[in-house]
Amino acid sequence: MVSPFGLMLNRFAFAALAAFAVMLLAAGGSGFSGVERVRTAILDVAAPVLNVLSRPVGAVNDTIASVENAFNVYDENARLREENARLLHWQEVARQMERDNAHYRRLLNVRSRSSIRYITARVVAETGGPFVKTLMLSAGERDGVAQQQAVLSARGLVGQVTEVGNDAARILLITDLNSRIPVLVEQSRRRAIMAGDNSGQPRLMFMEAEAEIRPGDRIVTSGHGGVFPAGLPVGVVAQDEDGALRVRPFVQWSRLESVSVLRYRAPTLDPEMGGL
Repeated sequence: MVSPFGLMLNRFAFAALAAFAVMLLAAGGSGFSGVERVRTAILDVAAPVLNVLSRPVGAVNDTIASVENAFNVYDENARLREENARLLHWQEVARQMERDNAHYRRLLNVRSRSSIRYITARVVAETGGPFVKTLMLSAGERDGVAQQQAVLSARGLVGQVTEVGNDAARILLITDLNSRIPVLVEQSRRRAIMAGDNSGQPRLMFMEAEAEIRPGDRIVTSGHGGVFPAGLPVGVVAQDEDGALRVRPFVQWSRLESVSVLRYRAPTLDPEMGGL
């Protein structure tokens, strides 16, 4: 049992410490160098003690964070398993479609495009001006690049080769004023000419009057003229403020770092077939 004297002593010690703390606070704002030295000394002594005392708290916080991460990993694993199941389903659908396409091609004796070869090259410079939209590639004749070859990115058609050196080539972009490409509206199978005008969205020209074309329709190359293979992805139909139909390219020009040049030669008729 605590004696009355001990209780009084505890109360006096608490009051003295409180008064001393208030004095330190008041003196701290006065700018006395002696007080500053005392505070610095107390800080030097208290810092290691507080560091030791804070370690259990840090360990508890780390444990809580680890538990939260474990729950997050569990949720992420569940989401990934679900996504993986969906991807496996679509993978099987794609394989079945590939088998069906191969079967139908054999039945129809359709010539395969497997003879197309690709040359990968880096885009090293944008050499265009206000009236010409071109790019320079780090591949040339030594690599098999030739004039009029189609150039694609991972997303879609970029343009075609117009000039070739030994180790470099120049691409005329599909947005250039001089670009004219035969295209096809994939949904309606209607033909048109995609004409660049140095804007970001080339125009659609020479369409059939009754052609049903809507914004969002997918545009691919038609293969007419023999320069580009048929079916290369180009973009989607868009409409400008004046109601004119244009093509919004799939290519993201600001992220264009490497491209593929198609080594493609259009099929030709045997001369002996004449007018057949």
